[in-house]
Amino acid sequence: MMNLAKSKVALVTGAGTGIGRAAAKALLKGGYQVVLTGRNLGKLEKAIADIGGNQSNCLAVACDVGKPDEVKKLFAALSNQFGRIDVLFNNAGMGAPAIPMEDLSYEQWMNVVNANLCGAFLCSQEAIRMMKAQSPQGGRIINNGSISAHAPRPMSAPYTATKHAISGLTKTIALDGRPFNIACGQIDIGNAATEMTERMAAGIMQADQSIKVEPRMDVDHVGEAVLHMAQLPLESNILSMTIMATNMPFVGRG
Repeated sequence: MMNLAKSKVALVTGAGTGIGRAAAKALLKGGYQVVLTGRNLGKLEKAIADIGGNQSNCLAVACDVGKPDEVKKLFAALSNQFGRIDVLFNNAGMGAPAIPMEDLSYEQWMNVVNANLCGAFLCSQEAIRMMKAQSPQGGRIINNGSISAHAPRPMSAPYTATKHAISGLTKTIALDGRPFNIACGQIDIGNAATEMTERMAAGIMQADQSIKVEPRMDVDHVGEAVLHMAQLPLESNILSMTIMATNMPFVGRG
């Protein structure tokens, strides 16, 4: 599969750390040229060095994906450097403090909506425009849905609401992309070992209000799963994939 992907281009949002960096690493090893974006240019450049990238096969672009003007600049830089896009991994996201919903501020709500939902929408818009116009036409969009796209944790309204919305966005893109050879799928991830999930290793609130340590899995397994979705021929699509730590408390009564 590496030779098939050699001239292909992938964009990973939220690529400076965690799942995004792991996905960028897997895609690079799979033969893709990779554009890494996030808010912190220093973290992106360090990520490129960490995954073994260089100026010929990787590009770091600082971008707040919740801002339309910055997203347009991101795709202009991608187009200028590589000329096309074959894979977009909408990974950038954030959560709000785990407090009762009535205590959340509007700003806290909108910060999550802008990062998790608006960012995926804006990046998908630009990717679809490029995928329709390029030759050969088409490409693949992969959205990071999270297990919260299926079931909430306590006190997680903004994060859970946006991840449920991502499922609707994924299916809409998959439907509307059919005439243009654009595939879209969603990966729902449970307890990958990243900076974002360190609190789970220390103990996190369960549905019954108890605090329990939750198992986590190697984040590189997630990167490999993203690569598997990306490498499929465009005639095939994984609409939904769940990858999770085997023993995490997801399937059950809670």
